Amino acid sequence: MAKAKTIYSCTECGGTSPKWQGKCPHCNAWNTLVEAVEAPAAAPRFETWTSQTSRVQSLSSVQAEEVPRESCGMEELDRVLGGGLVQGGVILLGGDPGIGKSTLLLQALATMGANRKVLYVSGEESPQQIALRASRLQLDASHVRLLAEIRLEAVIAALKDEQPAVAVIDSIQTLYSDQVSSAPGSVSQVRECAAQLTRIAKQSGITIVLVGHVTKEGAIAGPRVLEHIVDTVLYFEGDSHSNYRMIRAIKNRFGAANELGVFAMTERGIKGVSNPSAIFLSSYRDDVPGSCVLVSQDGTRPLLVEVQALVDNAHGFQPKRLALGLDQNRLALLLAVMHRHAGVSCADQDVFLNAVGGVKIIEPAADLALVLAMVSSLRNKPLPEKLVVFGELGLAGEVRPVSRGQERLKEAAKLGFTRALVPSANRPRQPIAGLEIIGIERLSEAVAFIAER
Repeated sequence: MAKAKTIYSCTECGGTSPKWQGKCPHCNAWNTLVEAVEAPAAAPRFETWTSQTSRVQSLSSVQAEEVPRESCGMEELDRVLGGGLVQGGVILLGGDPGIGKSTLLLQALATMGANRKVLYVSGEESPQQIALRASRLQLDASHVRLLAEIRLEAVIAALKDEQPAVAVIDSIQTLYSDQVSSAPGSVSQVRECAAQLTRIAKQSGITIVLVGHVTKEGAIAGPRVLEHIVDTVLYFEGDSHSNYRMIRAIKNRFGAANELGVFAMTERGIKGVSNPSAIFLSSYRDDVPGSCVLVSQDGTRPLLVEVQALVDNAHGFQPKRLALGLDQNRLALLLAVMHRHAGVSCADQDVFLNAVGGVKIIEPAADLALVLAMVSSLRNKPLPEKLVVFGELGLAGEVRPVSRGQERLKEAAKLGFTRALVPSANRPRQPIAGLEIIGIERLSEAVAFIAER
């Protein structure tokens, strides 16, 4: 029997090193090398489902066909996936423990099971626990095939026997392969199991959904190469204390990335929210200083979100800067632009920013709304009534246009807003009924506008 060899794998890039080092030699990340035991494989590395081998061919001879999609039975989940499931696609769903990953997938399988064959592989819960959840959610799980197993070879054998259209692996961190001698959840095991399941999905046409845990930093646990193997990466977002959850598509080979789906936690499970803007603005009041409504764009859908700012006298030598749901570095940049080009200084003030509802705003179109919210809080003066704002700020103090300005304005008008402060380049050629559009080119113009009202 060959002697097992000890290697060190990077949790960020998946690279290996024969000895431990403080910095990964492949991606230069610090303190990411983890010890693993690698034994030589005694059997073929990948299972083969067909006898056909790949051959070299001309790209022009390949027939490019539209990818057919199958609905999950949940409209919001279909939106995030780009229209539905793709045959042979591999999806990675990550999120904090208890946020609702297993509940969502069990509901989807119960709905899809009426029309096609589905398989639920559980490595964390017993069949009794899953049956209890299905009973609590009042799901018709008679068509859902269930397997409680953590050995990869047994899971592959079940996939061959059952031949399901959709299979859920909950979770990828609990699987282990006989080909690798390290413990389940290690870098080597996660990478090996994900690679074999992906190969099977491509050969057999089975749609496989992998559930992944996240680290304290919010990234998928295990090597980052796991995200490069799969076709689609979905992340659960939102506050665990709130009734609402967001699923964002970080990567999607068959659809738009950064698409956002909004769900509500109810007694009957997770339900899709068709009009999330109304929910995020349900407690909005336009007579409160430091509050501003932003028209954000998540994927193909405009979303109205309330952003809040609190600017207060600093009580220490170093003023505090805190942003929840927003980029911390972007806050420092906006404070400098606000001081240089609008004459508003917060050098001796504590600044706190928050995106209401637990949503994360990652686009620069929120710059103008954040600055106006901070100015409103600093001067203790509410912004004009029924006002929505969007626009990107440059370091020279200019207000830059953003994408899909027409769709943002139409969404604001539909929800009853009467004024919009936008970049001049985003002003529509045709007026929008019920909406007064004010175009600006400099940050100083925006600050002067709200000071006059």
